[in-house]
Amino acid sequence: MIRLNSINLPFDHSETDMVNAIIKLLRIPREDLLSFRILKRSLDARKNRPMLRVYSFVVEVKDEESLSGIINRSEKIVIASDLNYQIPTLRSRKEGNPPLIIGTGPAGIFAGLVLAEAGLNPILLERGKPVNQRTKDVRNFWSNRSLNTESNVQFGEGGAGTFSDGKLRTRVKDKTQRTRKILTDLVIAGAPEEILYDHKPHVGTANLVNVVKNIREKIEGLGGKYRFDSKVVELLIERNSIIGVKLENGNEIFSDTVILAIGHSARDTFVMLEKAGVELAPKPFSVGFRIEHPQELIDKNQYGKYAGHPKLGAAEYQLAFKTSTGRSVYSFCMCPGGAVIGSSSEENTVVTNGMSQYTRAGANANSAIVAEVFPNDYGQNALAGFQFQRKWEMNAFEIGGENYDAPVQLVGDFLSGVMSSSIGNVKPSYLPGYKISNLRETLPPQIVKAIMEALPVFERKIPGFTSPEAVLTAVETRTSSPLRILRGENHQSISCEGLYPIGEGSGYAGGIMSSAIDGMKAAEKVIEKINHQ
Repeated sequence: MIRLNSINLPFDHSETDMVNAIIKLLRIPREDLLSFRILKRSLDARKNRPMLRVYSFVVEVKDEESLSGIINRSEKIVIASDLNYQIPTLRSRKEGNPPLIIGTGPAGIFAGLVLAEAGLNPILLERGKPVNQRTKDVRNFWSNRSLNTESNVQFGEGGAGTFSDGKLRTRVKDKTQRTRKILTDLVIAGAPEEILYDHKPHVGTANLVNVVKNIREKIEGLGGKYRFDSKVVELLIERNSIIGVKLENGNEIFSDTVILAIGHSARDTFVMLEKAGVELAPKPFSVGFRIEHPQELIDKNQYGKYAGHPKLGAAEYQLAFKTSTGRSVYSFCMCPGGAVIGSSSEENTVVTNGMSQYTRAGANANSAIVAEVFPNDYGQNALAGFQFQRKWEMNAFEIGGENYDAPVQLVGDFLSGVMSSSIGNVKPSYLPGYKISNLRETLPPQIVKAIMEALPVFERKIPGFTSPEAVLTAVETRTSSPLRILRGENHQSISCEGLYPIGEGSGYAGGIMSSAIDGMKAAEKVIEKINHQ
């Protein structure tokens, strides 16, 4: 197999154009090209130049040896490396009880999948509901303001990423093809095939619901088990080693291997961990607002005269700025053609997040605009970050009218320091509802000041970004975990042998892909440990 890199084509090219580009670069007749597939695809939309698609292909030809001269001379043509993930081999059956996995977000799911494929029959414990019932509970909250504190945007099968844009990007450097395996498994489970090669792949919420369910069925088919409504309230520890867990219903499940994939919002579980003596440490995170613009504005800015072309879809952006005090402000979880959603997991709080369907066909673009928060902003206690988050979530609930409506304000009025009198052309998409408020009162002064300093800078990068009618919605607080569960290179807690903290809740990952990769690494460490026993 041969890999072709950095092949440029017009953004609206045909499949014939791809074939012609391949045979031209390889200098072969069409009949010598046996097959090809896209390995990577990105969009070069830099201004003042033609818009291009940039490809990497893997191709199969009749006589690869005859191309040796071309391969050696061209930086664009190389021999393709192995693209398959090697499932760790279990050299002997594990004695005793199967591994336990607490949480069924991306980290827990892919830890469970690797363990199940290795024949270890993991048990996955989820405090929330199966994804279909969870979806009903979430929509009931958005429609009726009835919050289920164990089944919501944060808790339940699939984790917080299920109700998002389903972005599958990561900066994790992975030479073992874990990323490829994750994407392939998602496609097999029903995700769009384009995620295998798009530079900025996304799945969309509706697709994720089916994908999560299908992966569960695969794990169960391999011998794994799921237990829903199974909240872990105590770790069973002897001589600094895990021996099992206790559930809220009083049942105990024993195992010397417990993978902790609890996500960034399981605050009661973190309290339990601290009481159990598991070592935790505070870490930075970010808080801010959601900002909404007409998607058309973002499209025109990013695509220029090509805005609206059916082969381009909804445009995205990524912004960052370091303020005069050294505090970074940046866009986070940008959702083209999406909506701002209620993401509370505790009563009497307002938490926002963004969500898009796969088509990204909504009228508004939204993104979090958040500023860094450091431990010296909220205290050095490991759990102080959660107290900080909760304080401002409860404050937003009060300002919003104490009925789960979110405070909103026009960007122009926020910058000018005046109350908005009405909403303009950008209709807030937040569900359950919204209340016009003074957003300067919804976050600490240093965070408000940082965001106010950053917004004019973002306006220079995207004209119209601070349009007076753009809308801010408060508050975004769940960008990442405010603490880290300390672990060693073996992925085990430094204070409890056999406990493997992973994913966003551990403080070592952020987002769907990095969490899934972290889960796979932990599963590999578990198998490695068993093989050396």
